[in-house]
Amino acid sequence: MKYLFSILLVACVLSSCSEYQKVLKSEDIALKFKAGDSLFQLGKFEKANRLFAQIVPKYKGKPQAQKLMYLYSKSFYEMKDYYVSGYQFERFVSSYPKSEKKEEAAFLSAKSYYMLSPRYSKDQTETKDAIEKLQEFINVYPNSQYVSEANTLIKELDYKLEKKAFEIAKQYDHISDYKASIKSFDNFIFEFPGSALREDALFYRLDAAYKLAINSVELKQTAEGIIKLKKVRLLQAKEYFNVFKKAYANSKYIAEAEDMVETINEELETYSAKS
Repeated sequence: MKYLFSILLVACVLSSCSEYQKVLKSEDIALKFKAGDSLFQLGKFEKANRLFAQIVPKYKGKPQAQKLMYLYSKSFYEMKDYYVSGYQFERFVSSYPKSEKKEEAAFLSAKSYYMLSPRYSKDQTETKDAIEKLQEFINVYPNSQYVSEANTLIKELDYKLEKKAFEIAKQYDHISDYKASIKSFDNFIFEFPGSALREDALFYRLDAAYKLAINSVELKQTAEGIIKLKKVRLLQAKEYFNVFKKAYANSKYIAEAEDMVETINEELETYSAKS
């Protein structure tokens, strides 16, 4: 009978906009709860949300409040209003620590932050926040059914951070700021040792070091005296080549890298001849 009543109620509510407006204007909070619940089950999340928003304060302390707050939070999530859903699910978890929905709510809160993460080319503050929230969830619920998905989401977010750092370093190379490029790639390699972009990073670091060395002046006056700047940079570039080849001897970049080191060795031979 309850199921039949629910269906009939929804049919009534959805029969026209005027009927829905009547429910919105009604003072019957139980009717609004039932209508909102039924609309939610039918995927009418915006309509359900409007009803829930009206009655949430009035159900505070009541037995049905827990279910209402879960549906209210989930309606924001389904509406793709992730800022609010993340916040509302956090409130749900803190308000109902013994709820059977607590684990799911905690995960959906963390996932809401994941959904707010922008593409890698934009500021990644929200990406870092999402990683933190997802890791907190894993720490609290290590045996959760959602842990596998949470780890997958973290991996995706980590890649965004890697891609962001990689592209910044590569951009320095493109604008011929080779010193900044080398430093950025050094930082990238240190911060993301297991990155899928490691091979590319090692090659582009070599590329930047090679261009810096080849275009260097021969000598430079320093506080310690005159140094053979170009030779120092050629040797550094050669070291980067050795690191790259040791790690990726069969790389798609290896032929280009070997052409670089051949030129480097030729340049270094001129210094040996002068010695």
